[in-house]
Amino acid sequence: MHYFKWAFIVTILGLALGAALGWQMTGTVGGTLTIFFICVVLAVLEISLSFDNAIVNANKLKDMTPLWQRRFLTWGILIAVFGMRIVFPLLIVVVAANVGPWTAMVMAASEPERYAEIMHDAHLPIAAFGGTFLMMVGLSFFFNNEKDIHWVRWVEEKASQYSSVKGIEIAFVLCVMLVFSKVIESRLGTAQSNIFFHSAIWGLLTFLLVEVLGGVLDRSQQLMEGAAKGGLGAFLYLEVLDASFSFDGVIGAFALTQNLFIIAIGLGIGAMYVRSMTIMLVEKGTLTQYRYLEHGAFYAILILSVIMYVQTLTHIPEVITGLGGAGLIGISLWSSIRWNRRHPGESPTHH
Repeated sequence: MHYFKWAFIVTILGLALGAALGWQMTGTVGGTLTIFFICVVLAVLEISLSFDNAIVNANKLKDMTPLWQRRFLTWGILIAVFGMRIVFPLLIVVVAANVGPWTAMVMAASEPERYAEIMHDAHLPIAAFGGTFLMMVGLSFFFNNEKDIHWVRWVEEKASQYSSVKGIEIAFVLCVMLVFSKVIESRLGTAQSNIFFHSAIWGLLTFLLVEVLGGVLDRSQQLMEGAAKGGLGAFLYLEVLDASFSFDGVIGAFALTQNLFIIAIGLGIGAMYVRSMTIMLVEKGTLTQYRYLEHGAFYAILILSVIMYVQTLTHIPEVITGLGGAGLIGISLWSSIRWNRRHPGESPTHH
């Protein structure tokens, strides 16, 4: 439980702040309770959507130097909570409505309906960008010729065999992008299709640039310090990954409330639990104890990326997204426990 100490503290402070905000906005007990409840639901939504995020973070963090681990868990959480939950929704409005940051802040406080409308209109490019980035993250895990533990054997063995073909995952993602842009063109028109395709290309390019930049930075750090891999480059990769996970939660939150400050409280509480889970997974070595846990997380990421693409055409409730991801991770955990029982003497990560 001590891993979740700060998460509990932030939960108490956040919910108290939510109740105070509710009282100030409505002046009634009923209104205050409603806003308090929305904060709780948003926090639960963020936690359920972020199980896979915590596992992937832990997977990358275990290879990072202790210094950069600490930096990610302190600076990284500040960027995740304030950057993605407060600054990011403001930036969307700044760009989409072509207004200044202060005007966007005022709009969030005084015209929440207009603010939510702009956020809703920006959903297609954000879903295309985030979906493409996460699809690349998921496929890179499976198209890896060094990967020798397979959960869904017939799929993963094939992916591992073909991973030596250069750029296979990029070709796969480009094909999916082309198919979706054609469907969007027939349903929503050429303009929307072009927006989708351009945003998806930026998502793909961002993934590749982060990979390249990460490799260059970590290599130069190794030469300077003789340090283990996983410094600044891995930190940047995790931040962009965190952002891609956040897109879904931030946009989905506007379906529950149009108040930016309530959204920031609810999602901020959830983000603290993700941080706590990440620390626990790294320090307890949970990923090495449970053989298939990572696999479940990366399947959840692939499903989330497809859902983000489908959401450009039709709304899919966040409950389905959250339950789907959590369900896959639950099944992978159960499979890992079964494997451990059948092979009591072996290490779970024994190749």
